[in-house]
Amino acid sequence: MSGSDNDSQERFALGFLAILITVLLASVVSTVVYKRGIARSADASAGASVVQAPQSVIEVDSARVVVEGGVVKFYFASAQAELAADANQALAGIVEGARAGKRVQISGFHDATGSAEINAELAKKRAQAVFAALQDLGVVVEQMELRKPEQMQASGSNAEARRVEVIVLE
Repeated sequence: MSGSDNDSQERFALGFLAILITVLLASVVSTVVYKRGIARSADASAGASVVQAPQSVIEVDSARVVVEGGVVKFYFASAQAELAADANQALAGIVEGARAGKRVQISGFHDATGSAEINAELAKKRAQAVFAALQDLGVVVEQMELRKPEQMQASGSNAEARRVEVIVLE
């Protein structure tokens, strides 16, 4: 009878070991699948928000320019004052207005994070970068008006707040 008990114990031990290995493998596999699913859904939702969001909502921390209803909006990366690569192309309508004798208004905005003095200075540098780009495109200094930097109200994101707006005055 003791031989039968040994066989029974060995089968039990092997069965228990097989179940333990199966549970361990299932845990590892489910963790990997779960993490990949989160990454994919985050990528998909990020892609969806970029596609579905209006252009005025900028969530990306990079330099870009958007033209909306005659207003040219330059968005800047955090702590940066470099213009987007397509800045001159976006300013074409503004330059046309200036050539027709109209004045151009340049307004800088900044977010509420960090030092107010540093933010105001950075907003000023950004507006001056746009001012210089307009000068390079032939707009005369006397036709341009730089407005004092303003802090964006709490209704938008920090990325939206880091911008300069350019309009042609009537």
